Amino acid sequence: MQGTAKTPEMTHEYFMREALTEAQSAANREEVPIGCVIVFNNQIIARSSNMLEESQDPTSHAEILAIKQASEVIGSRRLLDCTLYVTLEPCPMCAGAIVNARIPTVVYAASDPKAGACDTLYSITNDSRLNHRCTVHSGILAEESANLLRTFFKSLRNKTD
Repeated sequence: MQGTAKTPEMTHEYFMREALTEAQSAANREEVPIGCVIVFNNQIIARSSNMLEESQDPTSHAEILAIKQASEVIGSRRLLDCTLYVTLEPCPMCAGAIVNARIPTVVYAASDPKAGACDTLYSITNDSRLNHRCTVHSGILAEESANLLRTFFKSLRNKTD
């Protein structure tokens, strides 16, 4: 039997699972479990997870760190043919960096009702007033991502009780 072609949903799921692996790595280091991978030509060229606590740098979000890595790999600040996968909807800072990096496609797992800047609270990645817009896909492995976040924050609350 011939191999079946991967559908975009299957590809999105594959790369989102890689982002979830990064998120789990963050949780293991007691960082908020958010993971990100950036894909170019169907290959992961950058991966990261949140490092805010470890670095004590408020810009050390998974997306920002992965964008920096990908820019080094590509040799350009413009990530024109890349797709960014992240386990939680990007915040305004990260959405701004995505726009500035000219990333054409963003795929995120869980929506963020407190800081979501792609769909939920803001639509920075699709604001016609800006010089670049992104195609955004959401909900890929959303429940897995949301469960990881819930478990992490429940564990934190239990430690402080």
